[in-house]
Amino acid sequence: MKQLEYDDEGNSLHPDRDDVFAAGIIDSHCHIYPGSIAHKAAGAINSFYEGISDSLQDGTAGTLLRTGKENGITHFIVHSVATKPEQVSSINRFLKSSEESAGGAFTALGTMHPNSASIDRDMDELCDLKLHGVKIHPDIQQFRVDDPKIMRVYELCEELGLPVVVHTGDRRYDYSNPERVAAVLRAFPRLTFVGAHFGGWSVWDDARKLLPDFPNIIVDTSSSFHWLDPKKALEIIRAYGSERVMFGTDYPLWDQGPEIAFLKNLDLTDAEYENILRKTCEKTFGINR
Repeated sequence: MKQLEYDDEGNSLHPDRDDVFAAGIIDSHCHIYPGSIAHKAAGAINSFYEGISDSLQDGTAGTLLRTGKENGITHFIVHSVATKPEQVSSINRFLKSSEESAGGAFTALGTMHPNSASIDRDMDELCDLKLHGVKIHPDIQQFRVDDPKIMRVYELCEELGLPVVVHTGDRRYDYSNPERVAAVLRAFPRLTFVGAHFGGWSVWDDARKLLPDFPNIIVDTSSSFHWLDPKKALEIIRAYGSERVMFGTDYPLWDQGPEIAFLKNLDLTDAEYENILRKTCEKTFGINR
């Protein structure tokens, strides 16, 4: 990750931006796990990304709250992914419990699994728990994002007004690359579709060329800055427009501080920063802070 525009002591050369960041940051992309499995689960995420993180955290809610506070993050969108259909209910109950224990700092999303024999019942429970959206991960759950077996989830989310957060893109696989994402966006034009990792992890240029034309896609910045230079990151943000971009870290993968520092050094206006740091996320998930 390139970090530009600091003096010799590591101080930002953009102190005029401090106020807009000090108003509070929402981290839109955080994985959390029960303490008994957190270390193993965090390691599995890092392994998925070929072990690239040198600042992996432990994946617990407590560490997220502590490190987030140290870096000026005041609210967190938290989720987890069911790797088997039978995990859906217990994960969703864990996420709701974590939200209730976080003193208003968490907005929790539920998980769904395309191979569940009871998608409607799973969604009913997710709604009964008052979770605020759905997180799916085609590349880990191993389904194509435009596969017919996941369409019922999109249909229900569209009907219920629930945003669906989707891992998108991977040069190694063809589960969630931009052409497949575009097919979903065409089929469900009223669905709020959040494409994690700027809409296409490791295939950012392909995503930038294809996806911004769809008005129902929102993207987050998670697990992207490590591979992008500031010019490319700014180009992608401007392609979507800041009103469709949310800051996210992909906790527990990355230290939040460098992610924030990278964003702070982009040539964005205060209004654009306000959207990326807070407003887009508040609107997407109905957050009232």
